[in-house]
Amino acid sequence: MSQGPEAQFHEYLQEGRFMIQRSKTDGRYVFYPRMVNPHTNEDDLEWVEASGEAIVYATTTTSRRPEQGGNYNVALVDLAEGPRMMARVVDVDPDDVAIGMKLKARIGDINGKPVVLFAPKEGA
Repeated sequence: MSQGPEAQFHEYLQEGRFMIQRSKTDGRYVFYPRMVNPHTNEDDLEWVEASGEAIVYATTTTSRRPEQGGNYNVALVDLAEGPRMMARVVDVDPDDVAIGMKLKARIGDINGKPVVLFAPKEGA
């Protein structure tokens, strides 16, 4: 039995790889992992390495008590390949994350699970 696309995505993260899907037919990128291309309804999706480049589309700060880890950021980011995804922006004060900020992805760990995190892009 083959793995579903979400399980494959998480397996790639465990390997330290940020992979997204691309249509073999029209070249469009897809995120969140799917069985079928949402643009064409074809099962023509292949896994490719994401560039990791992104720009903040929207942002919010979630407040937590310091003993719970303090405030953190949640953002919608537009990947250079086109899809939009929700992620945390790290290595910057949560209130300093701004719409239009250029980011670079990395694989991090939250509660023992690998996740895609973004940090401000150096030199941007």
